[in-house]
Amino acid sequence: MRTITFIGNGNMALSIAKGLKGKYHIEVVGRDMKNLNAFEATLNTKINKFLLKDFDMTDKTILLCIKPANVEEVAKLLQGKATLLISVLAGITTKALKKHFKPKAVVRSMPNLAASIGKSMTTLTGDAKAKDDAIVILNAIGETLWLESEKEIDVATALAGSGPAYLALIAEALADGAVKQGLKREDAMTAMRGLFTGFSELIQNVHPAQLKDSVMSPGGTTAAGYGALEEGNVRASCIHAIEEAYNKAKEL
Repeated sequence: MRTITFIGNGNMALSIAKGLKGKYHIEVVGRDMKNLNAFEATLNTKINKFLLKDFDMTDKTILLCIKPANVEEVAKLLQGKATLLISVLAGITTKALKKHFKPKAVVRSMPNLAASIGKSMTTLTGDAKAKDDAIVILNAIGETLWLESEKEIDVATALAGSGPAYLALIAEALADGAVKQGLKREDAMTAMRGLFTGFSELIQNVHPAQLKDSVMSPGGTTAAGYGALEEGNVRASCIHAIEEAYNKAKEL
C-alpha cells in the first residue's frame, strides 16, 4: 500500500486523512508530538508520526497542509526532495512551492471539508506530468477537476473550497427561519438536513434555474419566499462572496 506523508496536522489534513484512511498508509509530520498523538487518536488508526525538524522528504509523496504564512519557515526545517508535492494551500503558487521545497513535481489542489466522508470536490492544477498521479490520490476523497491555470484554481477555491461555509450559513439561516415561524428546533434541523440530502442529488443532473422553475408555481409559497431572498440581495451577495474570496486567495 502506498504511503502518503502529511506535512501539517490541522483540520484540513485531518479531513483528507479520514478520506484516505484504509486506502493508503498515512504518516504525519508536525511540530509537536502531543498534537500528532491527538491527530492519530481522532483518525482512529495507526500512523507514523515525525517531528518537523530535519524530516527527510526524499522520494516521498507529500500532502502539504500548513498555513500559507508558514511556507518559508517550514521549508527551512525540511530535508530532501519529494517525488510529488501536493499542496492544499490557498494562494501559494506552484512557482513559490518549487522555490521553497524543490520537489520533482508540484500540484496545487483545493479539497473541501467533505473530504472526511469521501465527498470532496477537489480542484487541481500544476505539473502535467503529475496530473494522473495526483488525480488518483485525490479521487480517494471525492470528485476531482483538473484546471489549466492557477487563476482558475484560485477562483475554484472561492467556490468549492470555501463553499461549505457559505452553504452552512444558508442551512443555519433556513432552519432559524422555520424555528421563528414555530417549528421545533430539532424538527427544523431534520427537515433542513433532508432538504440538502435530496438537493445534492438533484443538482447533479438539473440546471439550478431549471430546478428553481420546477418548484416555483405562480403565486405560490416558493415564489413568495424567493421574492424575499431577491429583496435581500442574496444572489448578489453570493456573487460578491466569490469575488472577495478570490481576491483574498490572490493576496495570500
